[in-house]
Amino acid sequence: MPKMKTRKCAAKRLKKTGTGKYRRNKAGARHIMTKKNAKRRRRLRQDGEVKATENSRIKASLPYGLK
Repeated sequence: MPKMKTRKCAAKRLKKTGTGKYRRNKAGARHIMTKKNAKRRRRLRQDGEVKATENSRIKASLPYGLK
C-alpha cells in the first residue's frame, strides 16, 4: 500500500498543542484594520482553537501528524 499524502494546506495552517489539540489563525486580520477597534485587533492576533467536531477531518488530512 502506498504512503498517504499530507494535505499541505492543513500542514501550513495548523499547529498542534502539547495536549493534542489544534490551533489556527483567526480570519479577518489581514487588511482593512482601520475600521476594527483595538480590542478586536488584539483578539485577532491570538490563535483560535479548532472545534472538536473538525478533529476527524484534520487527522485524515495529516496522516503522519505535524512536525
